[in-house]
Amino acid sequence: MKKLSVFVAFCGFLVTFGYSQNATHMSEADLRALADELAHKYIIVDGHVDLPYRLREHHFRLEPAYLNLPVQTDEGDFDYVRAKKGGLDAPFMSIYLPARLQQERGASKRLADSLIQMVEGIVQAHPDKFALAYSPADVRRNFRKGLVSLPMGMENGSGIEDDLANVAYFHRRGIRYITLTHAKDNLICDSSYDTTRTWNGLSPFGRQVVAEMNRVGIMVDISHVSDSTFWQVMEISKAPCIASHSSCRKFTPGFERNMNDDMIRALAENGGVIMINFGSTFLDGGVARKRDEMRAELGRRLDSLGLDRDSEEAQAVVRAYMDAHRDELFADVARVADHIDHVVQLVGVDHVGFGSDFDGVGDSLPVGLKDASAYPNLIYELLRRGYSKRDIKKICGENLLRVWKQVERTARKLQRS
Repeated sequence: MKKLSVFVAFCGFLVTFGYSQNATHMSEADLRALADELAHKYIIVDGHVDLPYRLREHHFRLEPAYLNLPVQTDEGDFDYVRAKKGGLDAPFMSIYLPARLQQERGASKRLADSLIQMVEGIVQAHPDKFALAYSPADVRRNFRKGLVSLPMGMENGSGIEDDLANVAYFHRRGIRYITLTHAKDNLICDSSYDTTRTWNGLSPFGRQVVAEMNRVGIMVDISHVSDSTFWQVMEISKAPCIASHSSCRKFTPGFERNMNDDMIRALAENGGVIMINFGSTFLDGGVARKRDEMRAELGRRLDSLGLDRDSEEAQAVVRAYMDAHRDELFADVARVADHIDHVVQLVGVDHVGFGSDFDGVGDSLPVGLKDASAYPNLIYELLRRGYSKRDIKKICGENLLRVWKQVERTARKLQRS
């Protein structure tokens, strides 16, 4: 029996390897055509798109004129037209809550409600293009109808405030993951960006929040949390967790916002998935350092010219400087594939996905992945490296959908106990 199992496994390896070899020997034109085909054949889930807050910052109102912006616009990184071109089927709409709102009781929750209402308004205005998605089954159903699903994740658990009942409240509102914190420590846990270390991980209330998220069926998102918070979440969560928009620290040494190898292994053992952030500073520590150096140099140049940073003259200098140094400011699509490679080499293909952070990382997206139309470029790079169709299907969306479904199962089990 053991010999038979080995033989079956070896045959499976040959099938995958044979496909990969054929793909890598296709012409570039044929490989790109295949990448585009797969982008539209498979469900692409993106763990994090900041459309709602971008629209809010551009004076969005729930009126027809503004509701057309998510369909087609020259602004930002995401809209319906570019999503359909790129094959994006289920971008998680980030319900982003800035850390500064934590200072005013009720402010985070009010903004969360407003942004959720915005997403609902987009769907109501364009039911032939968008649909809400509260479950993996919804995503699959919408995909069959040709609709772009808009599931929602809340970026910063500050919206829960100090009331555990708000976890179930936000589940009823459609939130399906919660990033426990953002740029500052909050009532739940410590942030990777904050050096205060208020709780040295999770607060006592934060432990209750994680347990309640497991119970109601909200995915626990460990992007943005401190390392100690991450390890404590791994200890207590009864359901798989996600990193909705994080990358690998191997390529950005010292950048706690990304995940180190031990953390990626632990997340995989938990059954979870890391969704690779496309921001250049998340992808390449060298690019991040170069950006810091250029920012300082540009500041000195503006000061020497006596220019107000907000003046049109200063902005012209900034644009000229960036144009002259553009090749040094960005990673590229191959570096995104490097991060995927690294995760696959560490823990296998079942634990990685896409978490672009479109509309959230500003002018730092890599060459070849500048907006939601560009997923075929990344799929092409994966095909070129020998990934099989099955691998690509998992990376595009099936890994995240599996985790989401398991979180639902865990919630049903906990509710029965």
